[in-house]
Amino acid sequence: MKKLIAQVMALSFGASAAFAGGPVVIVEEGQPEVIAEKPASSIGILPLLLIPIILCVALCGGDDDPVE
Repeated sequence: MKKLIAQVMALSFGASAAFAGGPVVIVEEGQPEVIAEKPASSIGILPLLLIPIILCVALCGGDDDPVE
């Protein structure tokens, strides 16, 4: 029994020693990719200000009635 265990141990250690090491693979990492974030409001504030101004000009426009 001891001989069998010794042979199995010798085979297992011999097999692990045969596969030890191996080729050294060096993987070069590229530059990190920088992603620019979009601003929270992509529309901007200018169109939001222009809409009320245009509505006011259209609705509160000058009178064409002659003064009596």
